[in-house]
Amino acid sequence: MSDNKIHIQFYSSPCGEMILGSYHNKLCLCDWQNEKRRLQIDARIRKGLQAEYVESSSDVLTQAITQLEEYFDNKRTAFDIPLLFVGTDFQQAVWRELLNIPYGQTASYAELSQRMNRPKAIRAIAAANGANAISVFVPCHRIIGSNQQLIGYAGGLPAKQLLLDLESPMNRLFRP
Repeated sequence: MSDNKIHIQFYSSPCGEMILGSYHNKLCLCDWQNEKRRLQIDARIRKGLQAEYVESSSDVLTQAITQLEEYFDNKRTAFDIPLLFVGTDFQQAVWRELLNIPYGQTASYAELSQRMNRPKAIRAIAAANGANAISVFVPCHRIIGSNQQLIGYAGGLPAKQLLLDLESPMNRLFRP
């Protein structure tokens, strides 16, 4: 395994095209191809890992795609892929906190700031959430407005709505 390679593959999800990346047997990227900050996010990951993208498979990518398929088929509610966060310490803390939002539940930025004991950091938390490069696995889609309305999402609001609908308790009641 070469230290300077981030293995990437592309995945067509029910809510949009995604790019997945692994580095040293950990998932470091699962993001939307249409993300308007695609170049910035890719540059942050390549610089942070001092590595370049190589389109090739890896065990982690194969497992990640399998788990995404199970998730979208309503056969998985939790992921167990090892993750590698590439960002500031604060961003990483926000992303770890997102992992604590259970499947089928949502939270607001204000709630997230309270959980993190950073009540005045709502905007910084929102910015860190927006910088999340491991969508779905790190459930930034579970963040909604304090008014219970959908707010921005890198994959677009239709993708966010699809993910939330997929996870809704009513959907789980009607699983075959």
